[in-house]
Amino acid sequence: MSEFIVYEQPLNERIRTFLRLEFLFARSAHALSGTSQMHHREAIDAMLSIVTVFERGDIKAEIIKEIERLITNLTALENIPGVDRTMLDDLLAELDQTLDSLHLKKSAIGQALKENDFLYSIRQRSSIAGGTCDFDLPDYHFWLQHSSTQQRQQKIQQWLENFVAARAAIEITLRLIRQSICFSPARAEAGFFQQSLDANQPHQLIRVKLPEDSPFYPEISGGKHRFTVRFMQFDVDSRPQQITDDVNFELSCCAM
Repeated sequence: MSEFIVYEQPLNERIRTFLRLEFLFARSAHALSGTSQMHHREAIDAMLSIVTVFERGDIKAEIIKEIERLITNLTALENIPGVDRTMLDDLLAELDQTLDSLHLKKSAIGQALKENDFLYSIRQRSSIAGGTCDFDLPDYHFWLQHSSTQQRQQKIQQWLENFVAARAAIEITLRLIRQSICFSPARAEAGFFQQSLDANQPHQLIRVKLPEDSPFYPEISGGKHRFTVRFMQFDVDSRPQQITDDVNFELSCCAM
């Protein structure tokens, strides 16, 4: 069975932020599963990047708006013949529970981490290349040396619990958007594909699927009205070039 790689391009700033947070949550979880001090440095670095993203505007309000939008759109399907009511009810219940969890958290997401002096000192030094090495942050060095693997994992997990509700909301949002439409065949002539989008549809994400062994990759750009896909030949030692062959690929224009 062939394996595939999916390339994604968000069409608005909200989904762009959600995808970045999804990446950072996955990065922190992967690092936290390791046992070395370097693994846990990486987990903290990813966690502090999450804190930084939440500082750049009212992300909590954006997440709540997106969940409310999904609830409204899904609720409108209740009276449509042929809709699986059990599945729909389960989705709405999951969204309602996620929304309640966000509303229960009165403070800004990640506020406790921003007020933590130990983490604040690490954040300050992180903007400098190599700024968190041992002589720069002796307290960080002390903590890494004097705590066990289990103690470090438990503490980092405790810090990450500040984002549990937000992470759950982003996960269900992106899952529903990705599953909103199946992939369909498409063809790029001379490595170029362009398609218009219906401005009345809430398109949020373009997804391109290629076989894992494909020798080229897509560069996707787009906005509210149209998007383009250029297939590029990869060369680690030189500038990528658009291929001149026709390309068959699979495409999903997600609108939820």
